Amino acid sequence: MQWTDQIRRMKIILVVAAILIAVASLVVSHALTKDLETQERTRMEVWAEAMRTLSKADENTDLNLVLKVLNENNTIPVVVMDNNGEVSEFRNIRLKEKTYADSLRAAAAIGRSYLASGRVIRITLDRRRNEYIDVCYGESVMLRRLAWYPFIQLGVVLIFVVIAIFALMSSKRAEQNKVWVGLSKETAHQLGTPISSLMAWVEVLKEQYPDDELIPELDKDVQRLQLISDRFSKIGSLPELKPTSLTEVIDHVADYMDHRTSRKVIIARHLPDHDVVVNLNGSLFEWVIENLCKNAVDAMGGVAGRIDITVEELPGKVAIEVADTGKGIKKKDIGNVFRPGFTTKKRGWGLGLSLAKRIIEEYHKGRIWVKSSEVGKGTTFRIEIGRKP
Repeated sequence: MQWTDQIRRMKIILVVAAILIAVASLVVSHALTKDLETQERTRMEVWAEAMRTLSKADENTDLNLVLKVLNENNTIPVVVMDNNGEVSEFRNIRLKEKTYADSLRAAAAIGRSYLASGRVIRITLDRRRNEYIDVCYGESVMLRRLAWYPFIQLGVVLIFVVIAIFALMSSKRAEQNKVWVGLSKETAHQLGTPISSLMAWVEVLKEQYPDDELIPELDKDVQRLQLISDRFSKIGSLPELKPTSLTEVIDHVADYMDHRTSRKVIIARHLPDHDVVVNLNGSLFEWVIENLCKNAVDAMGGVAGRIDITVEELPGKVAIEVADTGKGIKKKDIGNVFRPGFTTKKRGWGLGLSLAKRIIEEYHKGRIWVKSSEVGKGTTFRIEIGRKP
């Protein structure tokens, strides 16, 4: 729970930081864009005034400064149109038309778009004749790039946040996996000696008290410990998969749980009439079903309830569902149930479902997920594996 909360807080911090950076970038870029727009408007007003001077020039007019102003505009696209909508000049506009007449028509269309957007400076030539020219201008390349810059920066920030979260999750997951694998193997190693000793003592008891009915039960429990030790020893290494009767695996788990669970809990099996054979590691797969059943029993809290284990054959795969009538899982916790260390129990390490997911997805190339869960009504886990993973 603690690590889950830390990850959640880290995600929130990264997302908030990304939002703040994006907002700041948008505000600054908007201000710069407005300043550049104003500057370009001023330049076009000067350019328009130069056009006015040029249109009214006579033999005594010094055109050096006028021509210099006109020729210095190498960035802002401009279309000059008269009061009849005819183009007299255009600059800084890339046209692919083959003839000059076609270029004028294309420039006129561009000029009308500038005019419609309000980017125009009107120069009156003769008020009485209502003669004027419109200097229509567009955005410079610099202004267009600046307008797109904050969105590009926002995308870069989002990519950085996603990569940071992914790296954070991956590194911690890898670290946790090493810890759990090491812990599992060390547990199996430590259990080996006492289990061997118990097996020897059981054999001695069988010889001395051959008719004692409790000794076979004791032998079953010792064998159970041996099976658990074997399961722990296989964590972290690729187990051998072989054709296994899924029906027998389910029956074995159900019988085991039925003998060690309160009579208030009913364990029902819904299996096909025929045997279902799947490539499995029987011992590890049994552990998964057993873990789901134990969680279901814990979710019932000692009260009456029901566990339904259903096997469904699908094209090329088999589905197993374990449904209970327990307390259910809160919606906010469903996404965390398979994370190592996550648990809602007062006692427990939060490893069961994490290991179950690893066994199903990494070893058997299948899927396991919470199919449905409702607080107060129960939970259904679903497993799907191919017949030949």
